[in-house]
Amino acid sequence: MRAAENQHILVRLPNWLGDVVMSTPGLRALRAGFPTARIHFHVRRELAPLLEGAPWFDELHSFDRQPRWSEAWREGRAMGSVGHFDLGLCLPDSYSSAFLMRAAGVECVVGYGRAGRGALLHRRIPPPGGRGRQWMAREQSILELVKSLGCSEQGTHLELFTTDSEEARATAVLDAASTPQDSRQPWVFLAPGASFGPSKCWPFASFARVGDQLAAAGARIGVLGPASEHALAARVCAAMSAPARNLAGALDLGALKAGLRRAAAVVCNDSGARHVAAAFGVPCVVLMGPTRLEKTGMNLDRVTVLQADVPCRPCYQRQCPIDHRCMTRLSPEAVLDALRDRRGSLEFERLERK
Repeated sequence: MRAAENQHILVRLPNWLGDVVMSTPGLRALRAGFPTARIHFHVRRELAPLLEGAPWFDELHSFDRQPRWSEAWREGRAMGSVGHFDLGLCLPDSYSSAFLMRAAGVECVVGYGRAGRGALLHRRIPPPGGRGRQWMAREQSILELVKSLGCSEQGTHLELFTTDSEEARATAVLDAASTPQDSRQPWVFLAPGASFGPSKCWPFASFARVGDQLAAAGARIGVLGPASEHALAARVCAAMSAPARNLAGALDLGALKAGLRRAAAVVCNDSGARHVAAAFGVPCVVLMGPTRLEKTGMNLDRVTVLQADVPCRPCYQRQCPIDHRCMTRLSPEAVLDALRDRRGSLEFERLERK
């Protein structure tokens, strides 16, 4: 597959923030395998800042939302007008991503033979482990797809980059949220939301209890999330006795990368913040409820995942139909213990990141 004519490559990236971050080992391997190719990434507009600063692509194209059939056709035709693509790599397993590649006139479309889309692929790669549902880490799944093109693994670690502009925007927001008295205290970020749905969310009062303990240990507490989670972040801040900064909506995704890079620690649900923190080597405690770790079980060197032993999980329901026991049985004390294990101490004045 690594033929000389494959000089223009179109890569359709996943649709979820965490999945894009978990794709980075595969994207790194692709760039190394095709060092002279012109590589185009195609990604949802709101996720495009995740890739800014990365050396793995030549052009970044974005679209506004997951396209339906007619929209996928139009989007594909628009991509086709960019130029001729010798090779197209579908990282999502969706039918529409392969359909878009065909609409773009990609000469050779490659992807896993799932979702009944085999007729749309020029090269159907057998799913790892066979036809049944396989619980494989997302990083490894994408790496195996990229390896089918003749590329060699360049490490399985997650990797993100920041630009000078992103760093400047993060500095402006975080400085405005600080006082001269606490400006030397390290940031610890709480991320109480999850775009998947409320079933993934640990109770806001539990986040508040953890925040108070960390503030007492000398940390500045910031509560993160998109603008749509501003009210949830406000509930966490209001439930805390110590001061906390509601940063939901204040940091765009690029600035969020730069902010998380500077954190002493992150406490979050099983959401995108977890993967961004892991990409920068920031210690992170993850509260995991309705989902299972097998799909996200790599790159846990600086990550502690807490799970409750309840028979109804994993259910993958967005709204819990009973009492949310998979999350409510995870205690704030367990989170604090995990942070002690990660850092050896809750004396956060020793943890300031350079």
